[in-house]
Amino acid sequence: MPLEELTRLATLYYVDGQTQDELSQRFGISRATVGRMLKRAQELGIVEIRVQHHPTLTVDLERELVRRFGITRALLSVDHADAEKQRAILAGLVATWLDRNLSDGAIVAVGMGRNVSAVSEHAMSATRRHATFVCAIGGSYRGGETMNPDHICRRLAARFGGESETLYAPALVGDPALRQALLDNDTVRQTLDKARRADVALVGIGDMSEDSNMVRMGWFSAQEITEAKRQGTVGDMMGYDFIDIHGRPAMTPIQGRVVGLNANDLARIPNVIAIAAEASKVTAILGALRTGTIDTLATTASNAMAVLNLDEAMGGGKVG
Repeated sequence: MPLEELTRLATLYYVDGQTQDELSQRFGISRATVGRMLKRAQELGIVEIRVQHHPTLTVDLERELVRRFGITRALLSVDHADAEKQRAILAGLVATWLDRNLSDGAIVAVGMGRNVSAVSEHAMSATRRHATFVCAIGGSYRGGETMNPDHICRRLAARFGGESETLYAPALVGDPALRQALLDNDTVRQTLDKARRADVALVGIGDMSEDSNMVRMGWFSAQEITEAKRQGTVGDMMGYDFIDIHGRPAMTPIQGRVVGLNANDLARIPNVIAIAAEASKVTAILGALRTGTIDTLATTASNAMAVLNLDEAMGGGKVG
């Protein structure tokens, strides 16, 4: 069945509410074939099914996160045992929020990583906007699309409408002088200046696992990560600013190698959406919240509870 017909069939079933028997008669195919076609529509991405949890399941956690850390809102997803599915559920929640709130003419600064990339993969919108999705950090040929903000920006622009703007610089630079030269370059500076004027920023929170993206891509060695952890580093904001559990800049040699926005830049953006689906990132999430740069935290319900309990254990207050 051609894509146009497949899309028409899926629309009649999922939007117009026609039954499979009605579609069988309308298209002159068996009911079993209709079922296979609907499954095929899901596989091709024509149809995407999302399970929306009822807000009362997480409303108390969301309120406590807002009260405790002074953020504007929390987007909390239901928990799933499979890491990829967990990332997809949370990404769908963020994408839905963006679709409802992203205004025409908005500028969105875009980071990188699996969680930010997942938002672009799961975004769906019937509203076309004249938005600009601009890379807030350089790219890397390692790690595939998830580590290239350019790919993510292009996909977001295709899903929501608007245009994307590339940051023509590598994400990681080992030589401080070369990094400064790139930051001073007119082309790089103009793109980063636009990112600094963003209305919304989509950033990931990284942890200090030896299996993290930064280690797997060869940015840092496992030994460097281990030493950074020994010195109190718990994670990073957008792959740039390494922080301790109190939200302070970590004093580590791996700091300051990335070409992109820093924590001071993020603090000036009205809505920084920080996304972290993984259970391994609880400590990093707490440190990131304490930087004061996050306006919207997107994570799982179990992560939210663990962050609140860890903060309480450190004297931050009592849950509920």
